[in-house]
Amino acid sequence: MNAVPSGLVVVDKPPGMTSHDVVARLRRILGTRKIGHAGTLDPMATGVLVCGVGRGTKLLGHLALDTKAYTATVRLGATTSTDDAEGEVIATADATAVDDAAIAAGMAALTGAIEQVPSSVSAIKVDGKRAYARVRAGEEVVLPARPVTVSQFRLLARRGDDLDVLVECSSGTYVRALARDLGSGLGVGGHLTALRRTRVGPFPLEHARTLEELEQGSALTLSLDEAVGVAFPRRDLDAALAGDITHGRPLPAAGVSGTYGVFAPDGRALALVSERGELARPVVVLAPA
Repeated sequence: MNAVPSGLVVVDKPPGMTSHDVVARLRRILGTRKIGHAGTLDPMATGVLVCGVGRGTKLLGHLALDTKAYTATVRLGATTSTDDAEGEVIATADATAVDDAAIAAGMAALTGAIEQVPSSVSAIKVDGKRAYARVRAGEEVVLPARPVTVSQFRLLARRGDDLDVLVECSSGTYVRALARDLGSGLGVGGHLTALRRTRVGPFPLEHARTLEELEQGSALTLSLDEAVGVAFPRRDLDAALAGDITHGRPLPAAGVSGTYGVFAPDGRALALVSERGELARPVVVLAPA
């Protein structure tokens, strides 16, 4: 059996599957257990899910996935127990009198650096146990607010009580909490009915393929070398320095900030490194010695 190549697969996650379900399906498609994912998506959500294959799993904890973009639908006039359509409706109100100017002002108030209270059914751990598990066990959970950045929260279209919106935000932002808080601020309640992630860090939806497409031809989205080149600053090494880094030895610093990729003369990605003082030390060695 041929060795499975290493790199990244960007999946267009379908609705109704957990991120773990997607990984399990990919393991069958690609014939390897060495697959992981970055940036979990709720089962209801669709869109970009970045998965590492083989040595590509080593990249997942270092990818700059700190900015994300979504299209979503917010329904005004109903509050749910989960802040999305999967929960029980716990309050309703007539939203027909809410005008577009009030909606725009409500969105503006939720844009920029804000303090957001995550949904109580999030995966955030409370004393070692997921918040959603505590809620399902009958506990009342109120999570503390935390700072997030919403760089864009914009109305694309209005269809009665349904608002189609665009959101660009920092990692850790809950779009369903934005839906909840927008509805609350307008005095009518609100919840999320649809969510599609269109970008994670440098990986847009255009890079993504469905599981059905992957089953028909299971190629990587980006090879390991391509993934490092796309996601990190690049430094090319001569043969002597390339030998040093594959054996875990530090390199002379080159004045590059943050984590960056170093490449052999033949274009292979050898490692991720970061600089401290006059030396660049390996964070992850990708190419075996």
